[in-house]
Amino acid sequence: MTLAAPQRTAGPKLVLATAFLGIFLLNLDSMAMNVALPRIGREFGGSTAALQWIVDAYLLMFAALLLSAGALSDRVGASRAFGAGTAVFTFASAACGLAPGLAELIGARLLQGGAAAVMLPSSLALVRQAFPDAADRARAIALWTVGGALAIACGPVVGGVLTGTLGWRAIFLINLPVGVVTLVVLARTPRSPRLVRPLDPLGQVTAVVALAALTFGVIHGADPVMLGVAAVAAFAFVLVEARVAAPLVPLGLFRSRTVTVSVVIGFVVNAAFYGLVFVLSLYFHDVLGLSAMAAGLVFLPMTAVIAAANLVSARVAARFGPRVPIAVGPVVCAAALVGLLWVDGTTARPVIAALLVPIGFGLGLVVPSLTAVLMGEVAADRAGMAAGVLNSFRQTGGALAVAVFGVVGLRAGLGVAVVLLVGATAAALLLPRRFTAA
Repeated sequence: MTLAAPQRTAGPKLVLATAFLGIFLLNLDSMAMNVALPRIGREFGGSTAALQWIVDAYLLMFAALLLSAGALSDRVGASRAFGAGTAVFTFASAACGLAPGLAELIGARLLQGGAAAVMLPSSLALVRQAFPDAADRARAIALWTVGGALAIACGPVVGGVLTGTLGWRAIFLINLPVGVVTLVVLARTPRSPRLVRPLDPLGQVTAVVALAALTFGVIHGADPVMLGVAAVAAFAFVLVEARVAAPLVPLGLFRSRTVTVSVVIGFVVNAAFYGLVFVLSLYFHDVLGLSAMAAGLVFLPMTAVIAAANLVSARVAARFGPRVPIAVGPVVCAAALVGLLWVDGTTARPVIAALLVPIGFGLGLVVPSLTAVLMGEVAADRAGMAAGVLNSFRQTGGALAVAVFGVVGLRAGLGVAVVLLVGATAAALLLPRRFTAA
């Protein structure tokens, strides 16, 4: 394997700004879209299952393709992969905004998810390569996550305002100028190194089939045929990865306790968050009768605090070690979810908004330190692969939670999430006390 030398044409701060814009774009889209789901359902006459597929079409492609996208990022260079992903995501956003029907919208969301899968690990790999020092890298990753957190904060309000004024299509069309600006900034950054290694198409196919069948089976009431297909495909994936020369996911990676614990916690945290946002979006509309704009405002305190918590996470990790924010975050989320179990149609809106704040804070504490711990466990030239693995588990958690919460309802879903989050806190105690540098 050989590495091509990167061009030194821009500093780390510009690289970080590019990655910041990319993660902002991805999170703005997914959060803005959630509050528009009831309006989309009314226009197209879609059932709850159809609305789940608008969310899960994106999350499934995102999760499944992240595995090969991380390897692709290392192979072609993070900057090239990021540019291609951003261009396709921008095009797919236009297709979503112009979709004439539900089937076309879901198809465009699939394309969006595939492009997002390329963007996320390559943006994180850009940061990993630009900041070789572990402490500097932890601070940079915290700022990178702030980009996502700001978009999460803006997303529900932006989505509500656009849906209430210009219509739900505007929540996708707003991605176009953000995508163009991201590409312009990227053009000024240095080319990333390339790692010469083959791809693993069979591993990718089995991963996509396993995740798609699993989610389809859960959405459609634990369909035994689809769940069986998912189990067979997952088994085939493991066999393939154990035998090919250059696997999508080197199974030896999971011999590291840090890697294994990190991806499990990432799965749980995303499951709790995205499952909650999905069912609450429907609850606000169907039970409380809130408009898209009003629902966005109820979400705002929760989403706004995530950015502040990202910065707090970096400071706490620098002083006490990354294990502290990673362990504290899930239990804070769990406590807040317990409070939501007693919410009903008579609960005041400000009370609901206040109960959501600790969830945003807990999530914001976990993600930056969790990502920094994992990035410190791998060499810089494998950063794309590692980012792909972590974020594939995270997005899979989100996709399955949307499916499960949509089937079992708000309170049962919250109960499951509480148990998983408490388990995540216990697992965090197995992580290293201090940052390491690969």
